[in-house]
Amino acid sequence: MQSLWRADWFGPLVVTVVAIIFIAAFNPSFLSPLNIQVLLLAISVNMLIAFSQMIIIAIGQMNLSVGAIGGLAAISFAGMMEVWGLPGPVAAVLALLIGVVAGFFNGFFIAWTGISAFVITLASLSIFKGLNLAVTRAQPFYGVLESVKAFGATTFLGPLPWLLIPAAIAFVLTWYLLNRLPLGRHILAVGGNAHAAELSGISVPRTIMAAHAISGLLAALAGICLVARLQIGQPTIGDDWLILSFAAPVIGGAVLAGGHVSTVATVLGVAIVAIITQALVLFHIDPFLVQVVLGALILWAVGVNRWREVRVARSLKRI
Repeated sequence: MQSLWRADWFGPLVVTVVAIIFIAAFNPSFLSPLNIQVLLLAISVNMLIAFSQMIIIAIGQMNLSVGAIGGLAAISFAGMMEVWGLPGPVAAVLALLIGVVAGFFNGFFIAWTGISAFVITLASLSIFKGLNLAVTRAQPFYGVLESVKAFGATTFLGPLPWLLIPAAIAFVLTWYLLNRLPLGRHILAVGGNAHAAELSGISVPRTIMAAHAISGLLAALAGICLVARLQIGQPTIGDDWLILSFAAPVIGGAVLAGGHVSTVATVLGVAIVAIITQALVLFHIDPFLVQVVLGALILWAVGVNRWREVRVARSLKRI
């Protein structure tokens, strides 16, 4: 039990299970196939958003432009299909490339100038959002291909949406990156102690640029999936991602100073946010309270993490 309690995913798992049981007891429709499909659709996109921020938290930084990158990739994806008539897969690959370039842009300037990631990504947020509005003129793209719409709206194996597939692939690859590949270990090492990582032979600038490029890729994938889900290229896509992108990793035990994140616990954090959001809808509670709940969850998660750090420090002193 002590090893379970120390695991990052155990607490969020308990909260998830208790929340499902509690909500289903008061409203059985919560476990209906339609509601499960809606939940999984939200989780599929939100997982990608959370992963894009989690990678940056792992190196001890933050990316305020996650939503702007995702939004730019989303309207580029829809626009290339409508204006240029490109096939869906080709437009998706080009949109993903835009996300990688935008993320690399952030990482390059952070590594080159040494300026805080907060400042650089705040500036790039404005740049990417400005490009978004310049391309769309604040008008949606409606020419999304029927195959893309079908991918975002249909299911397989009952209530499981097809959008769950790219999210699951991203989960496996992100977990493998952070737990098995040298780049993942470099990212965590830089987040834990950049100076020590550099002394051990790790290129800190290259690691920062790689982490931001991966973050841009995941944000772009989230934007593409959201276009498929909404069946329209809205210029407002990504505007409300920032709080969510921090909430799920923090609920999952991520250390904001860097060096420690959990892919599994982040997914559970996403599930908790989606379950609470859906519960507010089912119980006809003002949806604007979602922001209040997210803020409270972040404070709760940070408090729990701090309490666990204090307990570990005290136990080490006794030893």
